[in-house]
Amino acid sequence: MSLFLDGANDAARSSTRYGRDALTTMNLIEARLMSDARLSDRTVVRPHPLLVTVRSDRLFAVLAPGSLWDRGREVLRPFAHKLASGEAMLVLVGSPAISDVAGALNRGLGALVSPDPSADELYVAIHNVCELLESKARAEARGKWLNRYRYELGELIEIAKAITTERELDKLLSLILEKSRFITGADAGSIYVVEGDDPDPLRRTLRFKLSQNDSVPFDAREFTLPVSPRSMSGYVALHKRPINIADVYDLPAVSPYGFDRSFDAKIGYRTKSMLCMPLLSRKGEVIGVIQLINKKRAADRKLLSEEDVEDQVVPFDARSEELVGTLGSQAGIALENAVLYTEIHHMLEGFVRASVEAIEQRDPTTSGHSRRVALLTVGLARALERDKAGPYRGVTWTKDDLRELEYASLLHDFGKIGVREQVLVKAKKLYPHELAIIRHRIEIASRSYEVEILERKLRLVQRGARADELAALDQELSARKAELEAAYTAIVAANEPSVLKGGDFARIEAIARETFTDFSGDVVPLLRAEEVACLSVARGSLTPAEIEEIRNHVVHTYQFLSQIPWGKQFRRVAVIAGSHHERLNGTGYPHRLRAEEIPLQSKMMSVSDIFDALTASDRPYKKAVPVDRALDILGFEVKDQHVDADLVRVFIEAKVWTVLEQPGAPHSALAASSR
Repeated sequence: MSLFLDGANDAARSSTRYGRDALTTMNLIEARLMSDARLSDRTVVRPHPLLVTVRSDRLFAVLAPGSLWDRGREVLRPFAHKLASGEAMLVLVGSPAISDVAGALNRGLGALVSPDPSADELYVAIHNVCELLESKARAEARGKWLNRYRYELGELIEIAKAITTERELDKLLSLILEKSRFITGADAGSIYVVEGDDPDPLRRTLRFKLSQNDSVPFDAREFTLPVSPRSMSGYVALHKRPINIADVYDLPAVSPYGFDRSFDAKIGYRTKSMLCMPLLSRKGEVIGVIQLINKKRAADRKLLSEEDVEDQVVPFDARSEELVGTLGSQAGIALENAVLYTEIHHMLEGFVRASVEAIEQRDPTTSGHSRRVALLTVGLARALERDKAGPYRGVTWTKDDLRELEYASLLHDFGKIGVREQVLVKAKKLYPHELAIIRHRIEIASRSYEVEILERKLRLVQRGARADELAALDQELSARKAELEAAYTAIVAANEPSVLKGGDFARIEAIARETFTDFSGDVVPLLRAEEVACLSVARGSLTPAEIEEIRNHVVHTYQFLSQIPWGKQFRRVAVIAGSHHERLNGTGYPHRLRAEEIPLQSKMMSVSDIFDALTASDRPYKKAVPVDRALDILGFEVKDQHVDADLVRVFIEAKVWTVLEQPGAPHSALAASSR
């Protein structure tokens, strides 16, 4: 049966079913409502012979006879959704016979009027119903707004957490742009950073850092443009206030800025609505500009055609501007912190590089050693993360951990700045001036023998000696000079920093026992005791005292690095660098630490330090050892309990040293390890 009956037949049926009085009553009510001037702003409609509706915008009252509630509720079925959703309320004319007021209220009953209501009674009932509907609508709107506010507040809090914990500038900028687009429903966006510190902002520049686009992928590269009112981003940077444009292709003729459509044409995109917001520092200075493009009705839709743009893109509303403004305030401070952090990082990097340069200028013989050790050590740390079998499985490093390790490795020999330069660069067992003194002493001895021979020849001549006697003296002098030259040759050979043969020690000792008479008449030895001690060094070029002086560079390193405020993330730099000469068996220096007391990072650095010292080709006092031989020596160091066996195993299995063999090896250990 149709719910809405039309014409006289329908009215007759309604009269038969629900009673003629009900139909007559509804006719009267319709007439009274239509004639009431107080309801002139409302629409009165008769959708059914037994129903009259009074509409106010989208809200309306439905008037029906009370008898309808008893035996004709199906007539109200088309309004069930409206009644349930709060867009309509029911006004019953006369009380229903069935006493079910509670049920009626639950189904949208708003008022009861008498069977023959006056115009005033009807007006009051309709007025109250509409007021109640509007109150409910406002309450629902407030609820929706509150839910939206809570959602947005929650998102802003989460965004704030995210951007305040990110310290890397590029990642932070990407995060700021991503979150700004998310909360506004923007399809695309770009972000700029202000560069320069000139008091005149017009002399600064804007660097385009990155762009994001959900619809059209493209390769965006950094570029700079002047801070100028002719560009939208420049205008915002200059005036420190946002601009909100409904269509950038339809800018007013008086607009100080324009829009270049060539970029859209290049990538096949249509930019329409745009919101540009300044990012301000704590001091209120513009340090960046965020540019949001094409706010969409549906966030998941892609803008692939002009039709998509027309259908989906809307202007950025006041709420979007408010949200981006709130986010911009947080983002500006976070960006300022990130820039400051980056500047501090660069300053620290510069300090470390300058320190390494200072070390290498004082000790050119080990130029490049610190950088190579850093590359090897960080490479070993990365390899250790990948090892699944040894006792170090499960070891992981954060980026700060690796940076700390890199700094410690680069500066592990900085204490050499406190060691005498002549000891640092000592390539032979004797210093050059010491060898020159010995050479001078040999020459004096030779001249002394010449004088002695001449005196003896003079005495022979005075005695009338034969020519053969004089010739014998000449031969004796020649032999003695040859002996002195042979002695000097032996001294020069012994001066080389190589492992000496046993006979060489005896030769030096024999030379040291030889004496001559100097020009003052004093008898002096060819070699002094301290020179003999130097020439008798069995390995390398340093005496025990000089070795101890060199070893003290570790103490100097620790003392120097301990005075630098590294911060929490790099607080162990001094300890790591100051322990790289410790040995597992407790025979290392400077503190004779046992294996369990030595930091893992220092153990790794020990392996790298030994390997590079063996294979380096820039040491004047020794030849470079081949890699295979160097690995064998590391094996001997393991057997002697000097270095960690598992670290050496990982070093060999991962072939960590190959990072040094790559063409154009990077200066940064972290850059190398991330390849």
